[in-house]
Amino acid sequence: MTGLSPAGRTVDGGSDNRAETIAHLRRRMAALHAVPSPGDGQGVRPVREPEVPRNRPARENPARENPIPAPARTAPARTAPTPAPNTARPLATLPGLAGILPAGGIERGAVTSLSGSRALLVGLLAEVTAHGGCAAVVGHPGLGLLAAVEMGADLARIALVPDPGADHVGVAAVLLDGMDLVVLDLAGASVPPSRSRAVVARARSHGAALVVTGGEWEGAAVRIDARVGAYEGLGAGRGRVHGMRLDVRARGRAFPARSGAMVLRHRGGGTGWTAGHPEPTAGEARRGA
Repeated sequence: MTGLSPAGRTVDGGSDNRAETIAHLRRRMAALHAVPSPGDGQGVRPVREPEVPRNRPARENPARENPIPAPARTAPARTAPTPAPNTARPLATLPGLAGILPAGGIERGAVTSLSGSRALLVGLLAEVTAHGGCAAVVGHPGLGLLAAVEMGADLARIALVPDPGADHVGVAAVLLDGMDLVVLDLAGASVPPSRSRAVVARARSHGAALVVTGGEWEGAAVRIDARVGAYEGLGAGRGRVHGMRLDVRARGRAFPARSGAMVLRHRGGGTGWTAGHPEPTAGEARRGA
């Protein structure tokens, strides 16, 4: 091996030379502490920690002398407001019925009471689902789905709850969260105002319409009654029915009673509704005479 001799020359390795080289290196390392600094004639002193003057008062609040810059405040991120449910636009409704309703159709965010012919109820379901809406029927286990299909209903958009149990109003209230139209059969029950107000508030918050049948709903916005006025196609004791006229009457808290008529006829491979003319009542007939 090679090493550094005391004179700085290369020498062959050996135990004596190695010991001498190590001793020489130690002497040189010790001499570093005695090398004078350039221009001051003094030896190099060991580095010491700086001393704090005793007469300097202690800092009461270091943060005041060397304040840490506060992070820049940024405005909180603004999220788009949740759009309010569209309760101004009524549900798609049938010809002849739109003309007697103040909103031009079944109102969203409100309760409509329906009585009389079930054909009108089936027609409402068909019209709403044919226009892309979703509906649910609570109760009405014998609802005529075939008639609904013939009127153009989309059964994939109709949810049926034929046996809702004891709390049928509660079931309907839950369905209001995701449906455009909920039909509820009250089965002869009467809903008190305290319960009806809570359900109406839920319907309004979700932009859904509730149609009730077969009972009493306190505070219903609109009440519609439909009765069969006449059948088309029947002669003197014979013939085939190819049409039916419904005489409809609507009344509400904010408008007087109005009357109209709707005609259901065979059309193509199904049936369809058109606006009709109701027969005059006995009082109207006497005034006309």
